[in-house]
Amino acid sequence: MKQLNTNAFPYTKVFVLGLAKSGSAAAHLLLDSGLDVTVNDLKADENSADITELKDKGAYVVTGSHPLHLLDDIELVVKNPGIPYENPMIKEAEKRRIPIVTEVELAGQLHEGNLIGVTGSNGKTTTTTLIYEFMKENQSPVKIAGNIGEVSCEVARTTSEDETMVVELSSFQLLGIEKFSPHIAVLLNLFEAHLDYHHSLENYHAAKANIVKNQSAEDYFVYNADDPAIVSYLKSAPSRLVPFSIKKKVDGSWRDEEAIYFKEEKIMDRKDIVLVGEHNLSNILAAIAAAKLSDVSNEAIRRVLTTFKGVEHRMEFVTKKHQIYFYNDSKATNILATTNALKAFDQPVVLLAGGLDRGNEFDELIDPLVNVKALVVFGETAQKIADAGKKAGISSIAFAETMNEAVKAAYSFAESEEVILLSPACASWDQYKTFEERGHMFKEAVHKL
Repeated sequence: MKQLNTNAFPYTKVFVLGLAKSGSAAAHLLLDSGLDVTVNDLKADENSADITELKDKGAYVVTGSHPLHLLDDIELVVKNPGIPYENPMIKEAEKRRIPIVTEVELAGQLHEGNLIGVTGSNGKTTTTTLIYEFMKENQSPVKIAGNIGEVSCEVARTTSEDETMVVELSSFQLLGIEKFSPHIAVLLNLFEAHLDYHHSLENYHAAKANIVKNQSAEDYFVYNADDPAIVSYLKSAPSRLVPFSIKKKVDGSWRDEEAIYFKEEKIMDRKDIVLVGEHNLSNILAAIAAAKLSDVSNEAIRRVLTTFKGVEHRMEFVTKKHQIYFYNDSKATNILATTNALKAFDQPVVLLAGGLDRGNEFDELIDPLVNVKALVVFGETAQKIADAGKKAGISSIAFAETMNEAVKAAYSFAESEEVILLSPACASWDQYKTFEERGHMFKEAVHKL
């Protein structure tokens, strides 16, 4: 596996804060590259196999506390993306003017081929997966990385010059870049999200805009021409602009009532696309733009779009029971995602929603609830979402303590040809470790009916 080029990578003493998948991958890469590595994690088990392996490779590992002296002589901090900048080690590193990056910066240092980076408030995983599937179907050498399974710097260790790496990027990751620069940057949408981490909408938008900050005039910026917040950032993009739109014809990817296009070229009829929802049509257009810029054929795009049903936990069709359709959209962790999910259906919907309370209200959900006949709420935000449901005129509202209770209640409300949709509009961490766990619990409960 590839190692960092220490001639181009000017650091010798590196501090890795936070393990989990990205921290562990970064630490192993740095150690394999012959660097002096200190690892610090507050909650890790000092006797775990991963920490034992890091120590055996020569890392100095401290768990259970954050001693500030660990930063003495440190030249670079590699931070787990989820760790906030209020962490005492990060604040001290900033005070000492030590650069702070996330592991995607290391991936950018390693990967020698083309890099496609995808970010946005919603739709990242679906779009990243579509680009990867388009290129794979085209028999183009490609690998996928990011929040989809494998850590970016781990994947980059196995890529070659002729391979494209398609990377899903969060705002947390993009805050920690120095030189990282995708040849094709894709920005899907901007919505109020992660304000508990970024503290303001402006900070959040600026983190997302980092995806283009190191691009050149030889690179491409694929952007959502329907999103005013994104359009306002275009003046700072140094790259070639390629828009996509579901509202109008643009010099990029667009649609009319019958078909989808790239520039003047018809790609395929819309009726042949399997993936449902207007928001997914926007994701499809973004993915097509990135694929066409990567010389993918229309035939390859068509073959994927006539079979691709979506990514797990993202508007995933689960099953049909007594002509009632079940969909798992556990990845809908904000109001916009749930709004988009509800727009995908013409028939009445029984909605399951709720989760972590981040302090926001749900009045923006009132209008999208127009097609919801019944509401099942759970988690910390159960009462807030129920209140929004009452304002929307929904009379059938049930509270549930567990996913089994929620699914049973939803099933009691639904009738033939209607939809039961898990689309929580909230993060999962009040009751579940991840949105994936929440989605699996939903599917398990559905199959138990």
